[in-house]
This record gives sequence, structure tokens and C-alpha cells, in this order.
Amino acid sequence: MSYAQLTQEQRYQIYVLKKIGQSKKEIANIIGVHASTIGREISRNSGLKGYRPKQAHQKSLRCKSSKQSSRFSESDWLLVKKLLRLDLSPEQISGRFFEERQIEISHEWIYQYIYKDKLSGGNLYLHLRCKKMRKKRYGSYDKRGQLRNRISIEERPSIVDQKKRVGDWEGDTISGAKHKGVIATMVERKTLFTVIEPLCSKNSSNLRTRLVERMIPYKEIIYTITLDNGKEFAEHQAISRDLDTPIYFAHPYASWERGLNENTNGLIRQYFPKKKDLSCITREDADFVMNRLNFRPRKCLGFKTPYEVLYNKKINLIALES
Repeated sequence: MSYAQLTQEQRYQIYVLKKIGQSKKEIANIIGVHASTIGREISRNSGLKGYRPKQAHQKSLRCKSSKQSSRFSESDWLLVKKLLRLDLSPEQISGRFFEERQIEISHEWIYQYIYKDKLSGGNLYLHLRCKKMRKKRYGSYDKRGQLRNRISIEERPSIVDQKKRVGDWEGDTISGAKHKGVIATMVERKTLFTVIEPLCSKNSSNLRTRLVERMIPYKEIIYTITLDNGKEFAEHQAISRDLDTPIYFAHPYASWERGLNENTNGLIRQYFPKKKDLSCITREDADFVMNRLNFRPRKCLGFKTPYEVLYNKKINLIALES
């Protein structure tokens, strides 16, 4: 069994399993490590109150940090701070440093840096994305009215599910506080490239005009569009004609059928939160957020950016921001 450092979750597992009387060998089998690893871990991190997982993990991070500090300079940390202020996550920064500079820096180490910055009065933590639990909606598909002449997602070509080609898009809208203002969002399934267009209202005619205008530059790489069932998409047939592409609709209340779009809307909410009035959002505001997302390295893209994958162009992101 190859050696790997214990995670924080594994250390809490050790604590619980030890509490209920499991032997070191049994604990090792359960969490998938060698028995000697458990023995060393417990002996190194036990005090008068027994084994302490929180203190054990903090000690491990300090040790790792002291080993890494010699090859991670202050100028590198300045770049980390700049990338954090571009709203990149610690994991994305970690992956991008290795991609561009072959420098290994763990995302946990970056989180520790952020927390230390916060304790000293810094604001780097404000650039971390907040995650909230979502409630599952129960009920049948039939309770929501359907748009006229809609084509069900069940008729969509199977190649779309495979994400092997560029050109399959998902779309939806985001409403502002008290339904003031709305934003149309589109995301390409393979590259995660995102397009955002502010609208003056949810009027279907207005949405058609603005959305088509925004998507025309990408017309050559639009093979399919999958939309939500909102009434604002009532003119979907006209949009289909204007962009010369078939449009399909997910089942009502089945947001997972447009999971990428739902996740992207969550990322956009970091900039346009639910309590914000979106009626004052300009095209320039939308372009700013589009650039933040499209030039953000993504783990599922091998820490490449959506822009790089869509246009097959390599950019030096860290040098660009230094």
C-alpha cells in the first residue's frame, strides 16, 4: 500500500473508531491505510485527553508548510493573492501553478494562508465562494404549465450527453431581488464557456432579441440549446430560427438535466447575489463577470480555462496577472 498523508476527515474517523473500541488494525482496514500509519498517528498526537484529531491535522499542516516554504517565495504568494482577488478558488490556483510553473502548492495550504490573513484583519476570505445546502423539490413533472411546441430533452441527440463536441449549450435566467431585473445565461457543455446578457424584463420578446444578439457571434458553434421551462422562453421557436439551431427543454423541476447551467448560475450569484436588484446591471457588468468565469482555470478541464478550451489557445494566466 503506497504512502499518503492522512486527511482531516480520516483523522476524525480515527478518533471516532478509537472511541468505540476498534483496534489499530481494524481502523487501518476501515479507512484504507497501513496499520503502522495508524500507530504512528496515534502515538504522535495523543496527550492527556487522548488522541486529538484537530490538533493532529494542524500540526501536519504546519510541518508541510515548513517543508514547502523554502521553494515557495514571497513573490509567489503575491501572485496567489492576486489570483484570489480574481475570485479563483484555492484548488484552481493550486492546479494552475502546477500547470504553468510546475510548482506544487496544496489548496489546503492556501486556505490556511487565507485564514491567517483574515485573523490579521485581511479580506482575502471575501473572495471565497459560499456554498449553501439546497432543498430537494418533491412533486410530479405535471404541475407546471408547458410552453407551446416545445421539444422535450428526451428527443435530444445522445451525443449531447457525451460532451465530446463543442457546440451544445444550456440556458436559463437569473432574477434579481423582488423580481427586479433579470439576466440570461448560456453555458457551453464541453468547455464551460459562459455568456451572460442583462435584460430589462422577462418579456419573451425582449429576451429573444437580446439573447439572439448576444449569441450571434457564437452561431457557428451552436449545435443544440437546452433550456429551462420558464415562460420567458415562449418565443423559443423564433430563437431557434434566428440561431439556426434546435432547442430542447428539460423536464419541469428537473434542474439536474441542466446541471452545468445550474452550477454556473451559482458561480454568477457570487457577483450578482439574490438580494441584489439586477435592473441596473449593464453589458459592461456582464462582460466583467463573463471574463472572470471564462478566464478561470477549472479542475474538470485539467486546470485550463474555458477560453483556452473553446478557442484552443494557450494563455499564461499567472504572468498575465503578475
